[in-house]
Amino acid sequence: MLIAAAASGCASYRAAPLAPDAIAVSYARRALDPVATQQSLTRVAPNVVWDGQTWDRMSLFAAALELNPRIAEARAHARSAEASARAARAGPSITLTVTAEYARNASEASPWLYGVTSDVPLDIGARRSSRISAADFSGIGARFDYAEVVWSVRMALRRALAERFLAAREVQIGEELSAIRARQLAAIQARFSSGEAARADLERVRTEAAGDARRLTDAQARLMAARIALADALGVSINSLENVPLTWTEFDAPAAADAVQIDQTRQAALLTRADILRASAAYDQSEADLRGEVARQWPELHIGPGYTWERGLVKLPFSIGLVLPPLDFNHNAVEAAEARRSEAGLHLEAIIASAQSSIDAALAEQGAANAALARVRNADLFGAHSAADQADEEIASGAIDRVDWCAAQASLRLAQLGEVDALRRVHAADAALEDALRRPLEGPELAIALSAAVSGETRP
Repeated sequence: MLIAAAASGCASYRAAPLAPDAIAVSYARRALDPVATQQSLTRVAPNVVWDGQTWDRMSLFAAALELNPRIAEARAHARSAEASARAARAGPSITLTVTAEYARNASEASPWLYGVTSDVPLDIGARRSSRISAADFSGIGARFDYAEVVWSVRMALRRALAERFLAAREVQIGEELSAIRARQLAAIQARFSSGEAARADLERVRTEAAGDARRLTDAQARLMAARIALADALGVSINSLENVPLTWTEFDAPAAADAVQIDQTRQAALLTRADILRASAAYDQSEADLRGEVARQWPELHIGPGYTWERGLVKLPFSIGLVLPPLDFNHNAVEAAEARRSEAGLHLEAIIASAQSSIDAALAEQGAANAALARVRNADLFGAHSAADQADEEIASGAIDRVDWCAAQASLRLAQLGEVDALRRVHAADAALEDALRRPLEGPELAIALSAAVSGETRP
């Protein structure tokens, strides 16, 4: 009856085969879903109003939470770890042995002997508590791993979107520059043919045109790479993003970091970064493992109640068993656990030190990048605009010819490309600082509700 009752509560096995080719086809067809994105956005940032048409960093992040396969994998791993933590509370299995014996020519009334014996490990003390604690810390660590994956996807999305805008601008300026170089080359060629220009001038313009063409090719390659990276961060196919309208408010004027805010955020980051919390949970797990190995120095206690019907006589045997520790009294295992605990502690210290240095480096680079951008805009770009405007006036009055006008316009485009490079450095520095602090410092992601971070998307 006991066996039948236990069998009735057993879970059944359901096969779930996977077809890699079908998965590949499914991912190739993936695209942004405004409905699912709105549902995800409501969970993580309920106060954000989205039109469902233009895609900014917040809506793209909400879409990535639903579509990115790495986030889905980390979420599944966290759920698996939590299930393992629940399973750790069940304890070891009970052994049940059924025996039967037949005695030929028995003198008793019956030649048969029937018996049932059991082996019940006593799951008590430090063995049980350390096992449960280790499983719990493993589950906690998996949740922090999930949070770290979500953050890494967010940063990949931010960097890819920034590069997408920067590279597109480089391609546009590069195409304008190539057209200007073509006109300049044609004009200098006419000068050279008429004997008004030296071959050195012609070759110089030709070399500059070739360099600009290479620069345009590199920009086109960066644009394609940014599109691929953006699709990868979102978990969709690159073709599905072809006509998606993307927006980034204040892209050309990133907000400067507030020193007081950074100082407060810095202190919080050293306590709340997911990788630091993960390392702390790993140390606690190693502590629980050590406690379990110390407990295994002592014998493991088993009890064995039973029942025997021996040829008409009922017996109730009871035994106590001891599972002895290894011959070294588990000293080697304890030493190994202590070494793992020491390693986990040093790893936590290394993570904290790395976080501090990354914050310092990001702050220094952010200041230098903003200064470089201001210098390019106030000096190089301003001077190039003035020269280009003057060239427009001079060619209109006939003071210069097409060659000199093209040179001034080309210098303006080169200064604009220099501005793009400086702006790229600023966005890279801002991203590095956010990555070091593990939190957004500006933009729509600031609207993510703290309640969602606790009960929603930072937990599986």
